[in-house]
Amino acid sequence: MTDRGTSALVLGGGGITGIAWELGILHGLAEAGIDLTGADTVVGTSAGSVVGAQLGSGLSLADLYASQLEPPDAELGGRLSRIAALKLVPPYLLPGSGRDKLARVGRVARAAHEPGSVDREGVIRSRLPVQDWPERDLRITAVDTESGEFTVFTRDSGVDLVSAVAASCAVPTVWPPVEIAGRTYMDGGMRSTANVDVAAGADRVVVLAPLPRAFSKNTSIRAQMEKIAPRAWSVVTPDPESLAVFGRNLLDPAKRKVAAEAGLRQSRDLVDQVRGVWAA
Repeated sequence: MTDRGTSALVLGGGGITGIAWELGILHGLAEAGIDLTGADTVVGTSAGSVVGAQLGSGLSLADLYASQLEPPDAELGGRLSRIAALKLVPPYLLPGSGRDKLARVGRVARAAHEPGSVDREGVIRSRLPVQDWPERDLRITAVDTESGEFTVFTRDSGVDLVSAVAASCAVPTVWPPVEIAGRTYMDGGMRSTANVDVAAGADRVVVLAPLPRAFSKNTSIRAQMEKIAPRAWSVVTPDPESLAVFGRNLLDPAKRKVAAEAGLRQSRDLVDQVRGVWAA
């Protein structure tokens, strides 16, 4: 029997619509006989951290998908305004290392909101059927707002799962940083929208990336994929129809249902592409 090696599912950021779209994709692929939830490693960034944690809850993909079709009563909507988004540009343009740039973004994040000023952890808790770390290898990304250090939380980090997910979802200027063990953390997507390189060592990698664009060439999905060089890989991004459904505000709870449906529809066009990687 041929050793197929290890597999990784990388779930990128993309707001409330990104969560719904990813679950639609995963549910549709599972219905076609491709169950990506069996990945040896799951990497979650921002919206992807929510999905990654949900996959370890014991609920079926059908149930998780169905939850996206229900009224989003427990969600707390937000908007990254154009003015707020522009505040995040200078920290990346000024000279310095990647860590220096992220530390500058962190200062913007702390200036916009005091940690804990919005009950984000309550919202995250409502999204997770189970609040304990799964037995599987789940890796959740975040960024230290003071040092700019990229951080990967796992079940061995000694960090509450809800806090880790809330930190990964803490979009600067939209949601406050999350305090963990005396440090404050922000959205792992500030470093990379998918952080594919966290899956280093996997032989087969499938990436679901609602936001495929990168802040720099070095942190792009393609550059990171070339760096880790898996034997087989596939990157799934929203098609034009899905993008049209998302609209301009990825943090709008009202778009959750249609985004999930868009993911389910798009999954039908991905079966051969993803199966080829997962079976490699």
